[in-house]
Amino acid sequence: MADGGKTADELGAYVCFADEAGQALSPPRGRTWARRGARPQVKVHVRRRGRVNVLGAACFRPGGGRARFVYRLLTWRGRKGERKSFGLREYRVFLTALHQQLRAPVVLVWDNINVHKTPELTEWMERQEWLRVFHLPRYAPELNAVEGVWSLLKRSIVNFLLAGLDELEALVRSRLKQIQYRPDAIIGCLTETGLTFAPP
Repeated sequence: MADGGKTADELGAYVCFADEAGQALSPPRGRTWARRGARPQVKVHVRRRGRVNVLGAACFRPGGGRARFVYRLLTWRGRKGERKSFGLREYRVFLTALHQQLRAPVVLVWDNINVHKTPELTEWMERQEWLRVFHLPRYAPELNAVEGVWSLLKRSIVNFLLAGLDELEALVRSRLKQIQYRPDAIIGCLTETGLTFAPP
């Protein structure tokens, strides 16, 4: 993180690790309890189509300070013509809101998948004086601190029992709000990557 940390320090910026995640109505599986010898089963009828997508950023100041987590939701209901995932407009809105909430320049660190490197998005990002972008190597999610936030989210919603997307959206929003109030947990997500802002 030498280059990103140096750039952030010079700009007085936050280093923000960003990525997307999604959750359908089929819950992540986790341990639960039941009577000895009896497998717990609960039947529920839900719509199979639909998904709650999250675009989020775990943000850190190299000089110290409270770690932050900022996110935006996009719920896909499976309707004809409805956007299924984040696109150029959503990225621009999210990054602009991120800058406004942090009230500081942003050094963005995210993976280099094609949607993050489209000419339109790249051109827009290059025009923003408050934004610097660094791309992680391909297939290196272990270097992205926000992956730890997604892990916290998944562990907090295992075995949920919901009947619709509105309930799922409310659950995801509630769990992410709880994470926002745990800066120690967000810092732990950075620690797990093995990255540091300090020079070697």
